[in-house]
Amino acid sequence: MLLLGSTGSIGVNTLKVAKKFNIKVEVLVAGKNIELLNQQITEHQPEVVVIADISDISKVNHSKVYAGAENILKVIADSKSKLLVNALVGFLGLRPTLKAIECGKKVALANKESLVACGKFIDTSKIQAIDSEHFALWYLMQKRTVQKMIITASGGAFRDWDLDKLASATLGDTQKHPNWAMGQKITIDSATMVNKMFELLEARWLFGESIEYDAIIETKSLIHALIDFKDGSTTAHFAHANMQLPIAYALDIKMDENILKHVDLLKIQNLEFREIEKNRYPIWEIKEDLLQNPNKGVIVNAANERAIEKFINKEIGFMDISKTIIKAYETGFSMPQSVEEVFEIDKEVRASI
Repeated sequence: MLLLGSTGSIGVNTLKVAKKFNIKVEVLVAGKNIELLNQQITEHQPEVVVIADISDISKVNHSKVYAGAENILKVIADSKSKLLVNALVGFLGLRPTLKAIECGKKVALANKESLVACGKFIDTSKIQAIDSEHFALWYLMQKRTVQKMIITASGGAFRDWDLDKLASATLGDTQKHPNWAMGQKITIDSATMVNKMFELLEARWLFGESIEYDAIIETKSLIHALIDFKDGSTTAHFAHANMQLPIAYALDIKMDENILKHVDLLKIQNLEFREIEKNRYPIWEIKEDLLQNPNKGVIVNAANERAIEKFINKEIGFMDISKTIIKAYETGFSMPQSVEEVFEIDKEVRASI
């Protein structure tokens, strides 16, 4: 397989699963964590390595190292592997997804932005989503009529904060996730609830427009998704929060191995559910409209990435991230009619912020 984003949390877990199932890692693509990358090279012996910055090539302990986005696409085209795991963060993960599908590869997709920004132009039959929420929905699917799909959210770093303190929240505050450690951007997205809105939009592209989609907060992150069937029954997917389970299914669909310990309900004793409230998560104001107009995902994604840059640079406050996205959403940018226009609109939105 090819693994894009090998040094992130999903990449690290993917390599653990690959080792468990004796899957050959042909290509590793990583960013700036060269120390961890070198450890991965020693253990997994990839044929090719691609990194972000050309100035870091000399630090990589491999004879075949390339740098930059164009070389990621070239390596995908040249590779023999039929499976690509895309765990890149952000819009930069879109072109690799498109290239892999163009080359006839199956894509195990953790890059949310691919479907959020370009879902209309992606053949989802070539995609196996490895977000825990979409995996759970897929896992629960039966040959019965689905009425509603519900995914769960942790609530992020500020789910228990006083509302009047949110405006003064710092970058450091956003990183104090209540349930686990993730990368910087996705942890900010969790705090704003943008991450969950993206996942709803992904579900819309993966499972179709005829289903109703929603999200609720489940504070222990043990239920990842629920399905309301038309007959009045509801099923829920319980599992400990560990990305190795969805990754394992993406790499080996048969899956007769034990991956996780079972959830012990007696030890849990109780679960807490909360509504996602607009006063705490203002981005939720555009949720329904976005699900009805999914092609506007490119606007939301571009505005979010640009707003996060400004927040990190202390140019705007935390609550301004959602305000920036909503303003861009309501500006009236044209809707993409092709893949090329997705990239054009992305540039337009970023330039406007």
